[in-house]
Amino acid sequence: MKVPEPRKLKSGTWFVQLRLDGQSISVTAPTKTECRTKAELIKAKYRNGQKDLKFRKVGEMTLREAVTQYIESRKATLSPATIRGYTLDLKNRFPKYMDKKIAAIKWQSMIDDELKSKSEKTVKNAWGLIHSSLAALDYPIPEVSLAKVPVNEIAFLQPEEIKPFCEALKGRSYEIPALLELHGLRLSEVLGLDWKNVDCKKWIITVNGARVRSLDGMVDKQTNKNETSTRKVPIVIPQLRDAMKAVEDKTGPVANLGQLALLRDVNRTCKRAGVTVVTNHGLRHSFASLCYHQKISERQVMQWGGWADFQTMHRIYIRLAASDETEAAKNMESFFADSEEKPAEEQATEEKTGKSDQPQNSQ
Repeated sequence: MKVPEPRKLKSGTWFVQLRLDGQSISVTAPTKTECRTKAELIKAKYRNGQKDLKFRKVGEMTLREAVTQYIESRKATLSPATIRGYTLDLKNRFPKYMDKKIAAIKWQSMIDDELKSKSEKTVKNAWGLIHSSLAALDYPIPEVSLAKVPVNEIAFLQPEEIKPFCEALKGRSYEIPALLELHGLRLSEVLGLDWKNVDCKKWIITVNGARVRSLDGMVDKQTNKNETSTRKVPIVIPQLRDAMKAVEDKTGPVANLGQLALLRDVNRTCKRAGVTVVTNHGLRHSFASLCYHQKISERQVMQWGGWADFQTMHRIYIRLAASDETEAAKNMESFFADSEEKPAEEQATEEKTGKSDQPQNSQ
């Protein structure tokens, strides 16, 4: 069988998918020539009987081998942060089962054992990696029962809490990054923002690229989380404009803080301001909630926040602030109160003054 023609991925890497002995083998390389040569070498070894673990029967492979092969095949296409997460799962999840042959694993027992010490969400995420690894090998996906993951609502600032929070930010080293998050930017987008993408005349931010944690530390991504993440965001908070004006050297990264430092500082600011304690992502939720409170159209919120689809944005981020809920309840209560029968004392007063709602008999 002829080696397929390599194709170029968005990342710039060249890719070929081989099919040998009923298995899919992913081949990647920096150039088209290298990719074709690498694929031909693998095929030649296979013909000569030099089969490595890739060509063994899937059931004879260990789970560690299967997951490792999957991660290696996806390095050219997935985010460095995703690869880091997968690698940590490979190292830390299902330790008693990783070196067992796939055909010998009792999958439900594996899930149940991990749930004894790990959260439902952690186990579900780790199983997702196992699922994808087996699917890539065309191995029948085992049926397992996963514990229901409890809904973890992310704390956010109520509209009346945002101004006290902003006041407590003034003059702090992390004032600009935190205010950028209140404009709907993700933490990775804030860390990846360069001054060249900030128009301090028109006060427009061009969100393009991100900075994420990889196995080798923080790295820059040239692309955002999804296509709609690349966007222009108006700077609407005067405090952010003032803080940016005060920066003399407008070259390089806008945020010179580390990820953990920014999280810690945001928590401290919330406590200092006496408002709900939120995370960096909680500030993004606060932005969406404030937009809802200000009756900004959902289409506009999607554009500013870079959400890919309406359902995601609406389900997760557009959350009614408590004040909105209270006002809505009052409006409903008022409607029904107007329809209720008036107290006897009020009726007697109206009869004396001739203001009763009942029609008068004509004489």
